[in-house]
Amino acid sequence: MDLIVKVCEIKGTCPVYSVGDTFKLEDGYRLVSEIPLCMHSLAALMPYYNALQVSEPADWGLAGKQDKEKAYLQCLDPFAYTGGGTVVLEVSRAGD
Repeated sequence: MDLIVKVCEIKGTCPVYSVGDTFKLEDGYRLVSEIPLCMHSLAALMPYYNALQVSEPADWGLAGKQDKEKAYLQCLDPFAYTGGGTVVLEVSRAGD
């Protein structure tokens, strides 16, 4: 199952992403993107991307309050301390 990753919120200022940016994980391992990607966001996604292809976000404590089909993660940049931006990612299965 393919995953769509969307930037849904930025706390502070991110030098890489804008709200609404998306990229895709195809076939469980192929990263497809037309935009530059940030390693902080990929590091946040790494522990969960395989599990989210085959199980529900709620099983991992990542489900949204309104939409239980979507998972929410944030990048590792603590904007309040670095002056950068913490990016919140919405992860959904393609076709959902």
